[in-house]
Amino acid sequence: MNTDPNIEDFADSNNPVVRKFNEYLDAHGMRRTTERYAILNRIMGINGHFTIEELQQMIEGDGFRVSRSTVYNTVELLMNAKMLRRHVFEGMQAQYERITLPHTHLVCTTCGKVKEVRDPNFAAFMNARRFNAFNTDHYSLYVYGTCSTCARKSKRNMAAKEDKNKKHK
Repeated sequence: MNTDPNIEDFADSNNPVVRKFNEYLDAHGMRRTTERYAILNRIMGINGHFTIEELQQMIEGDGFRVSRSTVYNTVELLMNAKMLRRHVFEGMQAQYERITLPHTHLVCTTCGKVKEVRDPNFAAFMNARRFNAFNTDHYSLYVYGTCSTCARKSKRNMAAKEDKNKKHK
């Protein structure tokens, strides 16, 4: 009995994401491979951002072996198909996420945590905004600062230093 995964294990043609991927592959004369669908399947189960390394670890954790170059190539393919978006947040390695509704990224410059927020007022403003000689496809906004966890930690550390200085005087 063969227990190796095959395309049927991953490529549910009733799934709209798989259908979109199939249409992209067919339109570009590309092969439908088990590896591509295993990667797509794993990405569909991720909520939020991920790195290539994290994605590869998850796929291998599922018991499926795939080369790093195949992961990179498939992620690039999914970006070209407008199914994934790449983000390079200041001072961090590239992260990816499934394309969803427009949102803002709040990036903590202390711990690197990224939080997504949806602001309907900002979205309405951007959707109504027109630029001369330019058709907007999508937008991305990164807001850098300090998350509440890091701010509390910093405040506690400052208070501890002040207490220590008072004791030594």
